[in-house]
Amino acid sequence: MVLTMKKSEKRLFSLSLAAAMLFALPTSANAMHIMEGYLPMGHAVAWGVLCLPFLVAGFLSIKKTITQNRKVLLVLAMAGAYAFVLSALKIPSVTGSSSHPTGTGLGALLFGPAAMSVIGIIVLLFQALLLAHGGLTTLGANTFSMAIAGPFLSYGVFRLCRKCKVNKPVSVFLATCLGDLFTYCVTSVQLGLAHPSAEGGVMASIKTFMGIFAVTQIPLAIVEGLLSVVVILALETYASNELSELAYSNY
Repeated sequence: MVLTMKKSEKRLFSLSLAAAMLFALPTSANAMHIMEGYLPMGHAVAWGVLCLPFLVAGFLSIKKTITQNRKVLLVLAMAGAYAFVLSALKIPSVTGSSSHPTGTGLGALLFGPAAMSVIGIIVLLFQALLLAHGGLTTLGANTFSMAIAGPFLSYGVFRLCRKCKVNKPVSVFLATCLGDLFTYCVTSVQLGLAHPSAEGGVMASIKTFMGIFAVTQIPLAIVEGLLSVVVILALETYASNELSELAYSNY
């Protein structure tokens, strides 16, 4: 089945990528996400295994969505491109990692959090192989924090806000902003478990990582929240038919 786009849809797709590119100008950093070799092998394997059931659920979720309406492939591709480009912003933060927007919260609101586990691991795999960002041994840990934990929190916050009658733009902002921040809370736990402090142990190490990340990640999360609202409003204007077929329209 061949999908065609109206001029307005093409314009929306181009503008969304262009907007994300404004926040993806290259900066100097040693790593994206958690870099290759920074986690002990046991930790790397454990995080990878933990991701498996989410990836299976995500694959089934995407298959079901596409089967019901193939036109949403355009929006799915946009969500993947949005996550890839937005997460390409890297600001040096702490040894072995970096701060950046995640871009996965928006997709979680549109397709549900399970679907973003698959989109997220594809994004991370491309970055590891093509851009030397992150790594294959840390793929599981990076997937869990950015493509599972963050999206699930975003989706939960969005549903809670909607049940409390919070309007959609504010709900989208809070969901994507907090999902971004939660990604780095999980990353801090991952790094703290792998590299406990000699003096205070795991908890002291986690607090240290969180404190360092907060300096750069809080403003980045706010920017991601605002940009996500802009993209959602544009989608509601130019792709309302496609949105009506997605999980987002149910709330």
